[in-house]
Amino acid sequence: MRPSPFKPEALHEGSPFVRDTVGNMVWHKVFNRTLYADTDRSEVVYHANYLRYFELGRASLMRDVGYPYKEVEGSGYVYPVIDLGVTYLAPLYYDDPMWIYTRPAEITRVKVAFRYIIAHAETGKLICTGFTQHCAMKTTGWPVAVDKKTVHMWQTFPK
Repeated sequence: MRPSPFKPEALHEGSPFVRDTVGNMVWHKVFNRTLYADTDRSEVVYHANYLRYFELGRASLMRDVGYPYKEVEGSGYVYPVIDLGVTYLAPLYYDDPMWIYTRPAEITRVKVAFRYIIAHAETGKLICTGFTQHCAMKTTGWPVAVDKKTVHMWQTFPK
């Protein structure tokens, strides 16, 4: 089943945020280009590398909203991935340009989730969609409530 069309338009000149004019949701975007090392023997991007692209999207979003992962970890929290999913729609090849779109999704007392869309930067073709879910933990390894700064980021992410 094909996902709904995705038509991003810039929120503001020079801003890393876009609004999907179809779904009316705001997404963060970051550019990337596939490396030769990202491809497999069939000359397409190896399926697990999309998880690295999701991480790039997530880390860029956190940095651009003023709460980089380094600061999260410096405050004694870690957010390991506890669940994820990817729906592959089309392949990427060596040197293909892509936009990685990321947005905060669900948040509960101890979990946060992000949604992703990867699109070919030149054609706009959807490459994949996905999600990651993370559990808030202290560096001791025990689950805890999501930290206040992360909750604030979820509440203030552009609507």
